[in-house]
Amino acid sequence: MTSQANFWSENSLMTTAGLPEQTVPDGALYVVGVPIGNLGDITLRALWVLSRVDAVAAEDTRETRKLLDRFGLSPQLLSVREHNERMGAEQIVARLSRGEKVALVTDAGTPAVSDPGARVVDAVYEAGLRVIPIPGASAVVTALSAAGLLGSGFHFVGFVPPQAKARRAALAELAEHKAPFVLYEAPHRVVDLLKDLGAALKPERRVVVARELTKRFETITRLTAGELCAWAQEHEPRGEYVILIDEMRTAAVGLNEEARKWLRALSSELPASRLSAVGAKATGLPRQAIYDFLLDGKREEQ
Repeated sequence: MTSQANFWSENSLMTTAGLPEQTVPDGALYVVGVPIGNLGDITLRALWVLSRVDAVAAEDTRETRKLLDRFGLSPQLLSVREHNERMGAEQIVARLSRGEKVALVTDAGTPAVSDPGARVVDAVYEAGLRVIPIPGASAVVTALSAAGLLGSGFHFVGFVPPQAKARRAALAELAEHKAPFVLYEAPHRVVDLLKDLGAALKPERRVVVARELTKRFETITRLTAGELCAWAQEHEPRGEYVILIDEMRTAAVGLNEEARKWLRALSSELPASRLSAVGAKATGLPRQAIYDFLLDGKREEQ
């Protein structure tokens, strides 16, 4: 066992978590989530595994070396980027076949989620070898947890095409989906993205813009699609962005305050589906509009 492995074996946090009793099998690829900004978000298990692997396959070896040095870790580094991922996958499979342990990391967050890594994981499976996930930080989950979106589930899109025509076409298609969806964007393209997104969505649709997550200048802003263009012009681009678009809702057009009152009063007596059908007959309004109004009321009570 190496000296660094001994260091972590004797660490009280590691022993409390029971990590010294857990095996780190040979011939396996470890897909390790790393912090997206705040180094305090690295997990004990990630440190434990990184202290025991023979090599770390990294998107940018310079960035990963900084992370490893902070924690006194010194495994061999392999460069596995978007442009050499196929060749890198072959090298990793060869190493695993010899019984080595290899960790796969990205610059920030979890590999293979809008970052290189999927080809490597696929190649390892195709070779009949083992893949072991080591959970860690993820920008999309971090942003979702603090966004307060009311829609159930979400569609993860990641980066849309950078070219203006292709980007606008992609956003126009996404805007037609009722379910929430999530985008990633880099700071040098985010202004154009937000302008095009604001034009594609209905003005009242809710949007959350999160940037610099877990870092010193973290901001999470809730606004409507109609406000996106002005917001983009007023705020200097900073760091990586996660942009969350809430579900499309059918506006309860024509529901005056009196109708809203009796719908709220009856909502405790009848299921939303039944009450929306009765309400549609009584008012002539779309059943879906009344149903959405009732669901929104229940969510606000939770």
